[in-house]
Amino acid sequence: MRFSSLRRIVPLGSLVALAVSTVAVHFAYLEVVWPQAEIDLALAREAGQSTVRTLAVILKDIEQEICLILMLWGFYLIAERSLSIIRYRYLFEVDFLHTQSGGETLDARDNIVEQMEGSFNALRKLPGNIQGTPLVQTLSASIRRFIITHSVQNTSEAILTGVEAVAHRMESENAMVRYLIWAIPSIGFIGTVRGIGEALGHADEALAGDIVNMAASLGVAFNSTFVALIISIFLMFFLYQLQRLQDGLVTDIQAYCERFLLNRIGKANAKE
Repeated sequence: MRFSSLRRIVPLGSLVALAVSTVAVHFAYLEVVWPQAEIDLALAREAGQSTVRTLAVILKDIEQEICLILMLWGFYLIAERSLSIIRYRYLFEVDFLHTQSGGETLDARDNIVEQMEGSFNALRKLPGNIQGTPLVQTLSASIRRFIITHSVQNTSEAILTGVEAVAHRMESENAMVRYLIWAIPSIGFIGTVRGIGEALGHADEALAGDIVNMAASLGVAFNSTFVALIISIFLMFFLYQLQRLQDGLVTDIQAYCERFLLNRIGKANAKE
């Protein structure tokens, strides 16, 4: 029960992506970042330099590693949602209400309720992945409302309700990405606090003229925040691009339902 509840909060694919991101980043640190950072620091000590600003040294601390792991996970979450929208864009070019299983056009029938019942049954026969799309779910709910109420007004309200539900659902799905965009700078700030604390511990050495350890600790403080802020900027940019896709999806769903559903039932009621 607990595992199933966790899967409802965070899908299994997202957990796998987090695990893969963790393994990939940690492997890169073991094989590349930490060995190169040791070489750069050793060369700097031989040259008598107190600070080193190579990429490996900037990334070498644990806070930066965690930020990079969360960055990859955030990119996966954004890409997954973006691709799910783009993958089914073609559905907006399909008129799901145009024909029935027997090839009979809707306009050839007299009873609009029977037409909608046939369309509703046809939608229920679609493949599961198509039925699960926001467009088909909203369209099915709106047709069901018309079959029950025989009212164009109620159907219009059902469309608006369905569109709002889609918008709220997508907004809630973005909550984890928003949390990561908040958490990454916070982790960077933890590195800043840790570095400043270590630097204060070497204050006596600095007063004695040896600033190497204090400079290294201050480097930890500044590098962690620097990396975290850059990652947050990139994640926020891609999140805004995802939100543009989602807003476009909501608008297109409403326009589709009005064009293919409301127009048909409105004309049929006007003829009656």
